[in-house]
Amino acid sequence: MTGTSLEELLRDMGLEHHLKNKLTLSQVLQIDGETLSDESIQSLKSLPWCFLRKLMMVNESFRRMSCSSEQDTKPQSLDSSLNTMNNPQDHSNRVNPLDLITAVFLCSDGFLQQEMALKMSMCQFSVPLLLPTCDTQQCTLMLWAMRDIVKKYKPHSLEDPRGFVEESIVLSDLPMVSFVRLGNSSMSKSHILNQVLSNPQQYQDTFVHKNMECGDTPRRISNGLVEISWYLPSGNKKNDIFSEPLAIANLRGDLRDFETQYTFLCRTSTAIFVFCDDFEFEQRFLESKPFKTYWILITNSQSQSFNEDDFRRCVSEGKPSNIIKKHQRMSDAEFNKKLCSTLRGIVKGNIKMGIERMSDLAHELRIHVDEDDYYCKRGKAKADEITGGISDISSFKEKELPLQGTAWKQLANLEKEQCRIKNAGEKNIEVYKNELADQRQKLREQQKAHSISNSMSRFISAMCNSTEECKYFLKWMRINLDNLSRTHLPPLWAKYKEQCRNSSENKELIAKLDREISSCSLGTEHFLREMGQLFGLLTPRSPHPRD
Repeated sequence: MTGTSLEELLRDMGLEHHLKNKLTLSQVLQIDGETLSDESIQSLKSLPWCFLRKLMMVNESFRRMSCSSEQDTKPQSLDSSLNTMNNPQDHSNRVNPLDLITAVFLCSDGFLQQEMALKMSMCQFSVPLLLPTCDTQQCTLMLWAMRDIVKKYKPHSLEDPRGFVEESIVLSDLPMVSFVRLGNSSMSKSHILNQVLSNPQQYQDTFVHKNMECGDTPRRISNGLVEISWYLPSGNKKNDIFSEPLAIANLRGDLRDFETQYTFLCRTSTAIFVFCDDFEFEQRFLESKPFKTYWILITNSQSQSFNEDDFRRCVSEGKPSNIIKKHQRMSDAEFNKKLCSTLRGIVKGNIKMGIERMSDLAHELRIHVDEDDYYCKRGKAKADEITGGISDISSFKEKELPLQGTAWKQLANLEKEQCRIKNAGEKNIEVYKNELADQRQKLREQQKAHSISNSMSRFISAMCNSTEECKYFLKWMRINLDNLSRTHLPPLWAKYKEQCRNSSENKELIAKLDREISSCSLGTEHFLREMGQLFGLLTPRSPHPRD
């Protein structure tokens, strides 16, 4: 690999065709010879597929896969394998893990991106917030990609000590802090973040850091990538690092090269942490920027590029709100403790913004939003027409999905009896079967008395659109209905579990709560089931299932 362009990197990894014809989830999940092969990496072209297989299995080692090169049959870690691939002495043959992640996201369609972001989040890894397009120097806000991520946490300020907050992460209004680098810095932002965000009993590599980046392997296409992760308290005051939820963003590369991403972070963050050691030129940049966001300057006095006179001049002219300076006698533990203390004060800040609300700012800054896709917008509009007016789920189901009422439940029991013939008693079997058939016909007539509802008419109409639009429509239906159910079901589930745990004797109350939970449950499956009932009413059927 001698070039540095996106196309050249994708060609070396065998992904150049997928930059236009995107990889789909069905392709990745397809079982073939490539899927069933061993997990070793024999060439750069097998690297993306090995990465995707691991990720789809929610295998946390997808960033540290065991692999071997053609020159060395001894299993290696991912970074060492990528270093020695093809030519151990040629740095141009190396692939940075962040480049791999960026390349696969760029070559995937929206549904595969959703699955990838969800699985990465499940592994407690950061996910792309702003994805660079490299050659065009533009980026994309990955809102749709994060729609499936749902988090459950327990802030210490929550009034109900038994309750939890559970919601889609893109709808959660959380304070966000951003970490950026200005010029040279001897400290790794990502490594420090991993230490700060990790529980003392368990270290977690949330962000890829220098030790995982193949030594001095240069990043070729992932500079400008903004990753995001979340710290979500469990409610345990002894173990929680922060008492309130917090979003953490990390800009890869020098912020001077990515003005759009940096402006976006300044407008959405409660605070900006700026890592910088060399102040000879950077002070001019600090002077020229309107720092409306609270910001903290982080520097290392032990760095070779650090100059005390330049630092003092920068501080006096730039007037930062705060400075965290790592001295020679300050240990890593002391430094992390000071950084944690600063973050705890920031968590209580007033600036809170959900990722969905960031889309307006993205448009203002001419950042592309993945949900601007034509079919995605069409699917959302049609799903919103159906779900937008739902306030009472039970009433909605009774009015708009009438074929799944009492008659449907009786029909289900009746058809079971037609197959099993358990309650015939002393009656003649044929006579009993005819009686069941008559009862079934009467129940069907009751169902036929209902006309098709407006919601079902819209649902069926949307299902008849193009395949791509229909896929987005069904996904938006599921997202909207899941968000709706999360506002109604958690209190009922909490009561149900409490009753089951505390008093198994109160069976009537437990049964009542069970019926309420069933009544307040609404998903895409209910609409598909209603469609099946409509089809059954229009299709002549034999009165005897065995005929």
